[in-house]
Amino acid sequence: MDKYLVYGNPIKQSRSPVIHQAFAKQTEQNISYQKLQPEIDGFKEAVNAFIALGGKGANVTAPFKEQALEMCHHLSQRAQQAGAVNTLSFINNEIYGDNTDGLGLVQDLLRHGVKLTNAKVLILGAGGAVKGVILPLLEQQLGALVIANRTVSKAQALCQQFGSDKMQGCGFDDIANIDFDVIINATSASLTGEQPPISDELISDHTVCYDMVYGKSLTPFLMWAERLGAKSVIDGLGMLVGQAAESFNIWRKVMPEVEQVLLDLRADINKSD
Repeated sequence: MDKYLVYGNPIKQSRSPVIHQAFAKQTEQNISYQKLQPEIDGFKEAVNAFIALGGKGANVTAPFKEQALEMCHHLSQRAQQAGAVNTLSFINNEIYGDNTDGLGLVQDLLRHGVKLTNAKVLILGAGGAVKGVILPLLEQQLGALVIANRTVSKAQALCQQFGSDKMQGCGFDDIANIDFDVIINATSASLTGEQPPISDELISDHTVCYDMVYGKSLTPFLMWAERLGAKSVIDGLGMLVGQAAESFNIWRKVMPEVEQVLLDLRADINKSD
């Protein structure tokens, strides 16, 4: 039985084992998938110990994605551009790193029927989560990709890093009068129960609003967008399942179906306290 796991600190809340075990059952793959919480300074040691036990691969979540990048002998272009790794593969004593977060986001948007080709997309925030999704979004031939952030220099630095003439970095106050097709919230506001400081004018009946955070109820950002008549509001659960599916495909060379896994996971979340 091939062994996989997910590293994070904290990791108790992770649904990755449930997702990957569902994928394994669906695709008839004989694997085990556990979760592990190393000490903040013990990530490298934990990975090497797992490799010594015959581990085949691992997912990586906060705060270890940058440390994972540093351990890799080989990196995908996505991981290089993101500056972070969420998927490790252990092959012939070498570590391969990839980042499937952006693929998970794009696939979830497409699954919901969101048209990305030539779309004007706004991302709120310029943190680590944003780096991982920029390249897969740009590969969809967007019309424009605007990164808005409280600290304008961070948004502008991201644009310089990716070097695309479709990108622009600015502050939250600079976007009030722009008409966007898709708005993606990647700020930490939803985790703290807050609403990003943006204008009501951004929302119209053709605006799709996406929050990378998910929960039992809509996030403050999505509640705000729904109240203002957004075309649709989508939380980040599909992104979570989608990035897991991409990782599973990298390891097992078979792409699982996400729809039923997503439905089961949503039902489980709705039952929880």
